Amino acid sequence: MDVIDSQVFAREGGSLQGELPVAALTRLLDLLTASDGSLTYRIQGRMGPCKRPQLLVEVDGVLSLCCQRCLEAIDYPIEVRSLLEFVDSDGDLTQEELEDDSRDFLPDQKELDVAVLIEDEILLALPLAPRHDHCALPGVAPGSANVSPFSVLAGLQGKAEQV
Repeated sequence: MDVIDSQVFAREGGSLQGELPVAALTRLLDLLTASDGSLTYRIQGRMGPCKRPQLLVEVDGVLSLCCQRCLEAIDYPIEVRSLLEFVDSDGDLTQEELEDDSRDFLPDQKELDVAVLIEDEILLALPLAPRHDHCALPGVAPGSANVSPFSVLAGLQGKAEQV
């Protein structure tokens, strides 16, 4: 995978695009139910309004995550669109810039690993607890009535008063 200098890449308006195998995203593997397939990416460099280097990162594809409700596989579409702006240090940012959610700020990097950058952006885009829109808990038959575990206690309450 490519390693770029963020300053030079942005100043020259560099562009990278291609496919990244899901299996190469090692920090993601524990979250996946399958590691086959690949994601497409595009990275475009440019200079921002404050003459700071920027990268527009786009990643598209589908990841197979584990539904946190039924524990079955869920195909989760990935559509990352991130604008990253590189700065010398945190002190260079104004309060207004810090509050701006349209872009993220990173320290300048002479050796920026593109695969690591893409994986970072994917990890930030994933939900904390992926779930199907409609599914049942493991061991619960679909369509079965939801019985409260406290319903047994309600029945015991009347008996306790009789004793």
